[in-house]
Amino acid sequence: MPASGVSAAALAARLSALGLLTRVEEHPRHTSVEAEVPEALSADLWREALEVVAAADRFGLVATSLSGRTLWAVVRKAVPATGDVGGPGYQR
Repeated sequence: MPASGVSAAALAARLSALGLLTRVEEHPRHTSVEAEVPEALSADLWREALEVVAAADRFGLVATSLSGRTLWAVVRKAVPATGDVGGPGYQR
């Protein structure tokens, strides 16, 4: 598992320990973690959840009347130091 996946899994585990339902997804350039946030989350648990996602590269909250509240975090994957960094057909 890439380092971003390990970091994202650790974030998800910490959010799960707070009682939040989490999902982890791998993407080409990052790994994302989402957690469903219940309506009745205490201020102390909010503070702890925000401390957890603050360790990510980016984080935020999506809140809608249809799907509720989802706290999300993104951990970027490292850029390769050598090899096909520019992609197919890239020339300097």
